[in-house]
Amino acid sequence: MGQSDYNMKISWVNALFLTLTPIVGFAGAAALWNNYGAPGLFEGAIFVSMYFACGLSITGGYHRLFSHRAYEAHWLAVLFYTIFGAGAFQNSVIEWCSDHRNHHKMVDTDNDPYNAKRGFWYSHMIWVMTVDESLPNDFSNVKDLEANKIIAWQHRNIFKIGVASGWLLPMAIGYLYGGIPYAISGFIWGGVLRTVAVHHGTFCVNSIAHIFGTQPYDDTNTSRDSWWVAFLTFGEGYHNFHHIFQADYRNGIKWYHFDPTKWLIKTFSIFGLATKLKKTPQHSIDIAILDMKIKKNTQILEQSSVDSAPYVEKMKSTRDDLRSAMFSLHKATNEMKQGESKNSDELSAKIIQLKQNVVDGETEIYAIFKDIRNAKPNSA
Repeated sequence: MGQSDYNMKISWVNALFLTLTPIVGFAGAAALWNNYGAPGLFEGAIFVSMYFACGLSITGGYHRLFSHRAYEAHWLAVLFYTIFGAGAFQNSVIEWCSDHRNHHKMVDTDNDPYNAKRGFWYSHMIWVMTVDESLPNDFSNVKDLEANKIIAWQHRNIFKIGVASGWLLPMAIGYLYGGIPYAISGFIWGGVLRTVAVHHGTFCVNSIAHIFGTQPYDDTNTSRDSWWVAFLTFGEGYHNFHHIFQADYRNGIKWYHFDPTKWLIKTFSIFGLATKLKKTPQHSIDIAILDMKIKKNTQILEQSSVDSAPYVEKMKSTRDDLRSAMFSLHKATNEMKQGESKNSDELSAKIIQLKQNVVDGETEIYAIFKDIRNAKPNSA
């Protein structure tokens, strides 16, 4: 499909909303500053608390729970996500998740709702401000969500719930805190400006995290890992990992990765609000990283005059042996944890040997990588 084949029309409601909210927000903040002085503790607290409530409802609820089923949630958690997700003003769970599932299924193609290959601004926000009539959305991919009574209720009443939770709630908190001036501050800082911030944080995942960053796990699509996008979006910036391991409840897998959404889900699990958290086996992650390193080293060979055949064959053989050892170690370790083996001493010895096999395989593959970097071109 060429650019001329797109059947685009402006969505005036969305376009006006995305255009007017920053104008109203910044003008309102300026007026408050002029009349009541610089923003203080209340403005900071209401902005941050509403940013977390609505933002985490998108990342932990709309995204990881509803779109990808990375865990199961108690109805109270579902209710929290639907109420404050509505306050993020990013459509209902049903609409958001339908678009997102289509994005993953058809990433970087003309059927991707926010295809990054159509440009930064398109994937960032133009796709929201327009309707592509060549991509009708019949919600056939979210039948499981439509069956949920809370989600269906939110879909029917999305605007009412959004206004109540996203704008009227911070306004009411402000009024109770200090009367009319604080009600206006709550509306501007906790409502309108927070809406703008959550919008563009989410949009950064669709745009920046598909253009800038690293691809340690996969390069067959445009997704990238970006730590600073993760900082803005409660951990969603580890997007290259997410695209290859979509069902994992984590996006940042290292202990030092900034992923508040992962921490929220884990905290919910402690209190029984989240169960059956899905976690990608470490050996699958390690193999994905290894495959990318093999691919890069193969490209080094292709760009030189070195005879690549012996290296490529050796990398493939070692990779297959290493993958087999990692898989067997994962299986044996699980057997040990679950007490499935009748001979624990024999299983312990097997695990020790498999760990050594993994170490030997890793040593061998990295020695091959070193040989590739030091290889001399063949003489003519």
